[in-house]
Amino acid sequence: MRQFQFIYRNPDEFRNELVKISQWQKNRITAYTIFHVFSESLNQENLREICQIIEQETPEALYMGCSTNGNIIEGRACEKIVIICNVLEYPSTQAEMIQLPLTSETVYDTIERLKNMVAQREWVKSVEMLVTIRGMSMTEFCDGLTELPEKIEVFGGGAFSEDMQNEACVFSKGYDCSDSSVVFLLMGGKDFHITTTHITGWKPLGKKFHVNRSKGSVLYELDGKPAYDVYYRYLNIRNDEHFFSNTLEFPFFYEHHGINILRAPIASNSDGSLQMTANIDENVIARMAYGDPWTILQNIREGGHHIREFHPDAIRVYSCAARKTFWGINEISKETLPFQSIAPTSGFYTSGEFLRTNGYVNQHNVTLVIAAMREGNPVISNNQFEMDEEHFSGKVSMINRLATFIEAATEELEEANRKLEFMAISDGLTQLYNRREIERRIKEELEECAQHPDQAICLIMIDIDNFKQVNDVYGHKEGDNVIIGLSTMLRNGIQEHNPDASAGRWGGEEFMLLLPYSLEYAQKAAEDIRKDFSEMTFEQAGHRTISVGVTAFIPGEDSDAFCIRVDKALYEAKRTGKNKVVIL
Repeated sequence: MRQFQFIYRNPDEFRNELVKISQWQKNRITAYTIFHVFSESLNQENLREICQIIEQETPEALYMGCSTNGNIIEGRACEKIVIICNVLEYPSTQAEMIQLPLTSETVYDTIERLKNMVAQREWVKSVEMLVTIRGMSMTEFCDGLTELPEKIEVFGGGAFSEDMQNEACVFSKGYDCSDSSVVFLLMGGKDFHITTTHITGWKPLGKKFHVNRSKGSVLYELDGKPAYDVYYRYLNIRNDEHFFSNTLEFPFFYEHHGINILRAPIASNSDGSLQMTANIDENVIARMAYGDPWTILQNIREGGHHIREFHPDAIRVYSCAARKTFWGINEISKETLPFQSIAPTSGFYTSGEFLRTNGYVNQHNVTLVIAAMREGNPVISNNQFEMDEEHFSGKVSMINRLATFIEAATEELEEANRKLEFMAISDGLTQLYNRREIERRIKEELEECAQHPDQAICLIMIDIDNFKQVNDVYGHKEGDNVIIGLSTMLRNGIQEHNPDASAGRWGGEEFMLLLPYSLEYAQKAAEDIRKDFSEMTFEQAGHRTISVGVTAFIPGEDSDAFCIRVDKALYEAKRTGKNKVVIL
């Protein structure tokens, strides 16, 4: 694979470049010629002129392109129209291109056409795409692409316009500029090889938030409060004209399909909700992430070494426009220029990045998606992944140090809060639930039962027989040992055999078990507990016994009546001889 890269300046100069490529091809065997046209300008007449020249000078060539937020040529950011020409040199390599409509109404048909097309072409190894997002939810689109055979790499980028909504366009051979389309480039063959990866560099920071409510790309509530409150409370970011640039350093970070996804706010709405760059899942745990140049470049270096080991012929980069905003036009090339030291590197700054990882196609934001391609076996070279080592001479940025401090302090605080929460609901001696918590769980289970009347619920109440005698004869320490012995047996038994059950200390030597199971199951469990405890041996108190009451919930009764009945069953067990199970 041979790649030619150049900036478009005028038609005559462009024609001359195409003549040079044609002359180079005359002395070689080549398979396909594929052009990528990336334009920061939305001047469609200009784009049509470029397409016309390609068709006139290289009529057999394929071409595709889109509007962008800036382009990448020879690893450097560029604000001109960039044209990339890949010449495939192996006869076994194949390529095909198609442009299809993409709206909320057409997404299913578009995906089905692509799947059928791929199914008929066993040689396909990769699907590259240029997409107009137009503010639509891309969830169905990504889910559909996930259904492609797992062996196929899927990657690409979203076309860009200033407002990221309407004017962004894609185009390809045989199709005009469209603001509601996707262009797919299929490539493959036995000598075609590709690997992909993604790099963020943003790291999670501090507190975890529960996404209570979201719909599409609108994030409404975090921890039951308007989502904007998080940025104002924790970062003092105001809802003004600087909101986007200020929040860009702190996008949200959460796990999706087994990988970490970033979502950045575009704006804050009047109701306190946030307009995100893409869909964010509901009922997930999200954290703010932070970005600083040192941390990002560390991740670039790690990803670069992975790509270098592949020994590619060419590298395509789809980088989020938000990264360009973060770095600024004079610094953004620090991310991509090192890849040029491996192989010719080109791409553009997107409104969203797409990549298949672990079988799933995901829409990314604030992310660098990289596809490395080659034909034939790797040609081992001495090329190094060249980065400015000044960044990594043992230094760690101040932001990184502060973030590490915050992360450690947050973990310690969360651990302390977990301990406090456990202390609030547990009994200090037995580590079982305290009475207040087991009562709460009984009431909660009855409320759930009202919604599912077929659900069986039982209570088991336990009392240690002749416990006062243990304290009087052997002392309170041995009495505590007996209580701990029973509670340990209950705790371990529940974890091992009854994961849906709850056990608590009701008071003194009394215990309560809540089992969402049938009466027959509860009766057997109670008998097993009685028998197992009677076989335990305590150092001073020897063998002890328990009395057990069991009852099943009767629809219509409240928790007080439920507990009174099991208490009566326990009383009956003690009245009629102890060391037995009574069902009432």
